[in-house]
Amino acid sequence: MKLAQQFGALSVIGCAMLASQPVKAAEPFVNPDWANHAWYAGAGIGATRATIDQASIESALRANGSAIVSFAGDEKDSPAYKVFIGKQLNRYLALEAGYYDLGRFSYDAVTSDGRLGAKAAFSGVNLDLVGQLPLSERLSIIGRVGAAYTRARTDFSGNRLNAVTAPHAKQSKVGPKLGLGMEYKFSEALALRGEYERYRVNDAVGNRGDVDMASVGLVWKFGRPAAAPLAYTPPPVEPVAPVVVVQTQPPVAPQPVSEKVSFAAEALFDFDKSIVKPAGKAALDELLMKLQGMNTEVMVTVGHTDSIGSDAYNQKLSQRRAEAVKAYIVTKGIDSSRVYTEGKGESQAVADNTTEEGRARNRRVTVEVVGTRTR
Repeated sequence: MKLAQQFGALSVIGCAMLASQPVKAAEPFVNPDWANHAWYAGAGIGATRATIDQASIESALRANGSAIVSFAGDEKDSPAYKVFIGKQLNRYLALEAGYYDLGRFSYDAVTSDGRLGAKAAFSGVNLDLVGQLPLSERLSIIGRVGAAYTRARTDFSGNRLNAVTAPHAKQSKVGPKLGLGMEYKFSEALALRGEYERYRVNDAVGNRGDVDMASVGLVWKFGRPAAAPLAYTPPPVEPVAPVVVVQTQPPVAPQPVSEKVSFAAEALFDFDKSIVKPAGKAALDELLMKLQGMNTEVMVTVGHTDSIGSDAYNQKLSQRRAEAVKAYIVTKGIDSSRVYTEGKGESQAVADNTTEEGRARNRRVTVEVVGTRTR
């Protein structure tokens, strides 16, 4: 595969990732703080192509009195793979270590008095700094720069072996590597990557060259928080004597009621975070206790922020907090299809944002419940 074709393959992967964007996963992203600091592992498969240092090989043959008649490199791709483990440092950077096998390559030099053939294989370990540029919540451009410790084994054949120092040479050497690609997150834990990487290697006899690798792979993040639904145990019912009721008028149908509660954001979340803290869970538990006996029809969680920060950032923060409150409420047995979320950002202030007291009042999450209660 030519280099242009390898870039074309990555373009197809990128287009497929972009096309899949409208089809959002059912589950919301409610653990961004975990995802931005998680450990992860993954693997990729693909194809490689080597750049042979033809000038150095021909120079060695001429130094031994040979005239070059033809030189042919292996034009076929070699299958390759890599496995890796990494640590997300923040949303934009990660540190990654891995093992790779770049495959096997060959060339054949025909001279005026014989031939020299070679087969080279490359594998090793690497340590990279990986950067991520988010294009959306799920799609990112990724780039990497790092060092690769490559072990090369080259086996020579033919009657011109005097042009090399050893017919079976081995060498390990550190070289730079670069990469560029795209990543699409199916969920906060699982992602698909398409990448193009270049490794600088040595063929064990002093000739330097590049090995290019195009690959696709999967990435899995460990330790995702998961709140298990809590079983509700009803209080014991005291036995009572049967009561005969004489109904003198038709029963009154339950009347729809609406209840709305506003929580200070600081009571639910740490500063600039969207993970419900223990005190916040206790406050939500108290609200759910008060709703016992109500036939809940609709529940709406709405996040609000103060005016500090950009409109876009505050909008996303308010939406994440509303989603986090929903996620916790659902673990308590509320049907997720009845719970709706909305982020209002800083657009619905209830107090003056120029004072600390006013800003604190504006940082809030409201929960509105509509249902019927039997009085």
